[in-house]
Amino acid sequence: MANPLDTDAGSELFGSYEAEFKLVQADLTQKLDQIPELSGEPRKAAISAAERALEEADELLGQMRLEKQNIPSSSRPKINQRFRNFETDVDSYKRKLRSLASDRAALFGSRYTDNPTPTDVQLEQRQQLLSGTDRLERSSQRLRSSQALANETEAIGAGTLADLHAQRERIAHTGQVLYESEGYVDRSVKTLRGMARRMATNRVITIAIITVLVILIFAVIYSKFR
Repeated sequence: MANPLDTDAGSELFGSYEAEFKLVQADLTQKLDQIPELSGEPRKAAISAAERALEEADELLGQMRLEKQNIPSSSRPKINQRFRNFETDVDSYKRKLRSLASDRAALFGSRYTDNPTPTDVQLEQRQQLLSGTDRLERSSQRLRSSQALANETEAIGAGTLADLHAQRERIAHTGQVLYESEGYVDRSVKTLRGMARRMATNRVITIAIITVLVILIFAVIYSKFR
């Protein structure tokens, strides 16, 4: 899996949320289209299922809203336009679902009354409990996914730290080698300077010897012709 800080990874993650949203959107549209044909308990169950799908669509919109900030600026206008279209669709679904849920005669069928019986109240509470349980399960699933992503990110970070530590050791070793090489260079420079001084001394001695010999030769020649 790619690093969650990389922009390409952000684009791919937004795309996965978008694909999941479209699946939920198709399922929600199908559920909303089926509700008008139902009444009584089947209608209540269909409305609860549509509410759960709508909540999941809202959650996906929230994920996309956060993730689109990681998309490059050059691609963001198109992404923003698609995101606004999704928000408009969800608002439309909410209005349609509220309208369908407000039709109490269709919702309760022949048992409809302005004063709900205890049985109706119990059924409503049971539906709310089931809906809450389903939301809790989906939230737990997302939490597990987030935990897995965090663990993978931590593993990537640990690998990166290990690589950095290895590079640091290589740099330190290279620095030590350079330090030793600098010592060798210094000693070589000193040796060359000593050799240069000895060569200069030898040259002076040689010139002195030659000068003395020349003087002696002239002295001998002068003594012979005197």
